[in-house]
Amino acid sequence: MKLHTDLLPRSTIISILMCLTLSGCAFNSIFINYPSQIAPYKQQLNSPTAAINLDSIAKEIASNDGLLYAQESGRIAQINGQFDKSKTYYEQAITAYKAFDDQAKISVSDMGAKASSLLLNDNAIPYRGPGYERIMLHQYQALNYLFAADMQGAMVEVRRSNELQASEQARYQKSQKSVQSMANGTIDAEVNRLGKAAGTVTSSFLNAYSYYTTGLLYELLGQPNDAFIDYRKAAQISPDNTYLQQDLVRLAKQLSMPQYDEFKRRWGDATLANAGQGQVVMLIERGFVPEKQSLTVPFTIDGNWQTISLATYPSSGQQMTPATLQGLGTVLKAQPIANIDALAITALKEDLPAALVRQALRVYAKAEMAQSVRSDSKRRNDQIDAGAIAMQIFNVVTEQADRRSWLTLPKQAQIARQYVDQGLYDISLGNAQNTKIEVKADKTTLIWIIDTGNRTRFYSIIL
Repeated sequence: MKLHTDLLPRSTIISILMCLTLSGCAFNSIFINYPSQIAPYKQQLNSPTAAINLDSIAKEIASNDGLLYAQESGRIAQINGQFDKSKTYYEQAITAYKAFDDQAKISVSDMGAKASSLLLNDNAIPYRGPGYERIMLHQYQALNYLFAADMQGAMVEVRRSNELQASEQARYQKSQKSVQSMANGTIDAEVNRLGKAAGTVTSSFLNAYSYYTTGLLYELLGQPNDAFIDYRKAAQISPDNTYLQQDLVRLAKQLSMPQYDEFKRRWGDATLANAGQGQVVMLIERGFVPEKQSLTVPFTIDGNWQTISLATYPSSGQQMTPATLQGLGTVLKAQPIANIDALAITALKEDLPAALVRQALRVYAKAEMAQSVRSDSKRRNDQIDAGAIAMQIFNVVTEQADRRSWLTLPKQAQIARQYVDQGLYDISLGNAQNTKIEVKADKTTLIWIIDTGNRTRFYSIIL
């Protein structure tokens, strides 16, 4: 790729670089890594006493990273129990995704962003989240509607989440056909390392937690056939979860399905409620997804060694232990349904080839611009090559990996179910403060537990 920077005088080039450098919030993530921007909000969410002020992050919804800030704002409000406010922010994120979908041709703003990314870094490209983020956005919006007692709105979001599980994978497969592979030992090793860190997760688009949540909502809203379909998809992704197995046996028996005998043989007969009992279902979210780090990748251009910065994830940290819930007459142990951190790692692994192509083009573009500035200086017989010095500083400052991602998502999701006698219960998760819930006969009490580490929140609804 050839940039005709020789047509611009040195003073113009330096002015352009300075304007880009000093452009403020419009390019916020270009010079200030995204995890450091979100860190104060995660600290507030994890504090037992800190008040959460969304004003400063919500105002960034109008910025280049607006979709991402809308997702973060919605999630922060949701964790804090502000479901109506969360719904509004999530709707802004959904609208932003639709805008990406509706772009049949490259707009002037897109061209500007892509051109800026060639000179700056990938943070100049408007954020379009990976597929798993978009799927979870609709899953969480469905829960917002549910806890606001809007069953119709919840059902709409459930269907959207289901549709996206398939369409996002098709979009990824289509986009990869245009990506040319580049031989690079560092990248190959990194892809292999990320694959091992993701464990058994092979696709970022297939999320057992989303399938389980949509299946649960289908069942609670009176559509058991649709619930069975989604539970079965979840079980294909997370086959060892015994709660999920029991859901399949129970619904197969209830619906007189031919699979019932097979499921009963494999997992035992369905456990059903006794007279006067209700069902308690728990969705338990723990921790935060990890933050992306920077990876330095060396390669050569015309025999000269160059380096670029790409995003990566650190080695997997401490594994989450199954949550134990007390207060229902017995100790109830939850089981993992999805590792969201593994989905994030897999999504990054899927994007690395395309990211390397963009970075290589960027290095070529910067090298061409630097050569143009040096040639201009020689023609002027400058003793001090101010342009070349400015270019070197600019290249160092702007060589930043794209570390953007939805950082207030949980690291892991777990589930649990149990039939208990109707009545009031004082429940707790680990060392968290007790909370009271009510169970009614022939009803389901859905408990959504969000454990951010130092603070645990309980939200419940009877359906």
